[in-house]
Parts: sequence; structure tokens; C-alpha cells
Amino acid sequence: MVKAAVLTGIRSMEIREFPIPRIKHDDALLKVEMVGVCGSDPGWYTGKEKVNFPLILGHEIVGTIEECGGEFSQLKGVQKGDRVVLEVRFGCGKCYPCVSGKYTQCVHGLGYGHDVTCDKEPFLWGAYSEFLYIPPRGLVHKIDKDVPLEAAVLTCAVMGNAIRWVRTLGGTTIGDTVVILGPGQQGLAGIIAAKEAGASNIIVTGTKNDGTRLEMARLFGADHVITVEDTDPAAFVEEVTNGKLADVVFDATGNVRAIETAINMAKKQGTIVTPGLYGKPALINLDRIVYQEITIKGAKTHDLHSVIPAVKIIESRKYPIEKMVTHKFPLHEAEKAVLTAAREIPGEDPVKVVIEPNN
Repeated sequence: MVKAAVLTGIRSMEIREFPIPRIKHDDALLKVEMVGVCGSDPGWYTGKEKVNFPLILGHEIVGTIEECGGEFSQLKGVQKGDRVVLEVRFGCGKCYPCVSGKYTQCVHGLGYGHDVTCDKEPFLWGAYSEFLYIPPRGLVHKIDKDVPLEAAVLTCAVMGNAIRWVRTLGGTTIGDTVVILGPGQQGLAGIIAAKEAGASNIIVTGTKNDGTRLEMARLFGADHVITVEDTDPAAFVEEVTNGKLADVVFDATGNVRAIETAINMAKKQGTIVTPGLYGKPALINLDRIVYQEITIKGAKTHDLHSVIPAVKIIESRKYPIEKMVTHKFPLHEAEKAVLTAAREIPGEDPVKVVIEPNN
């Protein structure tokens, strides 16, 4: 039997046991070594975002192949004992987005830790669990066992996200000015993505409560770090760019005020990328968007083309990305881990929270 933390309803989580799935020729079983508590997990836990119950959360995944079928091994290039990271989405493989290569937009929304409930076999669709089922369409990537787990766990749904959002969607290239709003885990990974894409001027904004994160932003290569209480972000960007403003603005805050301000930081024909879930309408200056020909792009998740370079960056050990992990919890404290990530635990100041299901 396998233990997993199950979200049974809004603000209700409990440890349950499930039978180990029977592995066939084309699927696999993963022993979960570490799973990140994504910024979206507290939203599902609190009911801010709707999900179906019962559900095993957890989609930021690193682990070891425990068992795999021969066809799975041949097609994926992995075997028992390999350490791997998993992409969040795997898709149905049949709908138009899937067959056109846009599997992250699968009409059935298939992925780990969010979309598939745990009330029928093979049950283990989330990584808040000792083991995870990997379906035939699951996308796995081998990663060096010498890489700290704290770095490896950030490969797909943090570093891979940032690469797709900042480089692919944002179009960041050599010499660009990039503004990153919010020094949380995605904003910090965005710094690395921007540097690797060739940005020469990276500006990060935060609040006075973000002291640890802003220091980390400097460590990862930010050229300028400001607090919004002390400095007007738009005025600062205008000053340091001699009026040219930013090529790319990446809003990693999920704060309505930030996206409203972002419009004033983007240059003519600049790009704003937002993966944030704001929860309420924003007052956007549409006239400025029209006259300046500014592009705003929503951003959902990573894909194959961003995860492959993310693995290379993590394996290079060029950046101490593992320093983002500030809090670790065992599986039986999964609910406390989510509350910590939600900043509902007094006295805690997390950057990245992780769970170690088998410790």
C-alpha cells in the first residue's frame, strides 16, 4: 500500500492508503523523492480555484523510476533506478491541441496534481504521495543524480516555466531590458531565464517584506532591485533606461496593482507576460496598449522546449537555485506545508516549500 495526502474538500486534507498500481508494458511507477508546493496549490486547498475531490496535489516532481514497462523504457529512454523530473501536463494525445503539439492546452486538461481525482485506479495522480503513477503519455526527463534534490525539484514547474514565459513568450534576447515584478520562486527563476537569454539589464521589484527574496534576486544576477514602497517602479525603469523603458515585463505577482503598473513600464512594441491568477478584474490602460502597440501574453505552464534547457541549466550548477528551498516537510505534514506556502503560519517567511514523501 502507498500513503498519500488527499485533499478531500476545501481546507480538508488527510493521509490515505492506496494499492500500488499494476505496471504494464507502456507505463511506469515513480518513487517520489521530493515535490514542490506550487503557488497554485494553496489556491486549490482554500477553494480560491475550483477542483474536483478527492485529489492528490503535487505537480513539481522529482523521483526515481521504481518500475517501468519495456515499451515505456524504450520510448522514454529511462530504466529502473533513473532519477527523473516530470512535466506537469501529459494530455490525451487525441484532441486537436495534443495532435498539433500543444499538449499543455489539452481540452481534457490532463496533468498531475490537479486534474485527475484519486477515486479510481490507478489512483496516484499527484505527488503528495510516496509513489506516483506515470501514464504512457507522461513526459519524463532524466536528471543527474549529483544535482541536489532541492534544485532538481525546481526543474520543470519553476525553471521550465520561467524559460518559456520569459524567453519563449516574452521573446527576451541579447541586450534586452527585462523587468520582473515579484521576487517569489517564479520571479527568481525569471532572472536566470532572462540572463541565459542574453538580457543585459534586469530590474526586480518587491516589497519591504521581501528582504530575503530580494537578496536572492541579487545572487541570481539582478542588476537593479527596488522596493515599491520606497521607489516608483515605472519612474525607476524610465530613469535607468533613459526613457526607452523595458523590452519585456514579467509580472510574477498575481497582484492586480502590479499588472496595471506594468503597462507603464513596457516600451513601444514591448511585451508583458503574466502567469498570475488575479482573482478580480484589473483596470488596464487600453489606449496606451493601442498607441504603443504593447503585447500582453497570458502564460500557463512549461513544455518540452523549455524543460530541456531547464534540465541543462540545473545540471550546470551555474546558479545556486537550491537556495530557494527554505522549508521542508514530511508527507504527514503536507497540510502544514500548504499552509506555510500560503503564508498562514505565523513567523514563517517561505520562498519555496517542499515535501519529502518518503522521509
